Amino acid sequence: MPIIWKTKTFDELSTQELYQILRLRSEVFVVEQNCVYQDIDNKDQKALHLFGEFEGEIIAHSRLFKPGDYFEFSSIGRVVVAEKHRDKNFGHELINQSILEIKKHFKEDNITISAQLYLKKFYEFHGFITTSEEYLEDDIPHIEMKITK
Repeated sequence: MPIIWKTKTFDELSTQELYQILRLRSEVFVVEQNCVYQDIDNKDQKALHLFGEFEGEIIAHSRLFKPGDYFEFSSIGRVVVAEKHRDKNFGHELINQSILEIKKHFKEDNITISAQLYLKKFYEFHGFITTSEEYLEDDIPHIEMKITK
């Protein structure tokens, strides 16, 4: 069964979809990564939410921002795939779909991300290049990465 990708504004999300997205982000970013931080940051309202449903459950998500809402360029954030589904290449599908949706909705080719350092090679595979020194965000090493055309 393939994953079904959907893109919605914050106001278009159903309460069930929003709940599943926030639960997934909490499961991974707070519990799995053992990181106490404020995930609900008042940026969800500005973002487009790309999410993937698999067997009726939201198992992947990213936030997409137009230029100027987060970085100078368009950006992708809160990239997450449920742990039990990471062996299915859904992370690669999520990034590919995120890039396509930014091009579709914002007519942009330039994208900036704040990537967890351990995912550097993953993002390089998708064409991102490192554009900053390592820095700590919520006590986790990160780097800024960009795709520019």
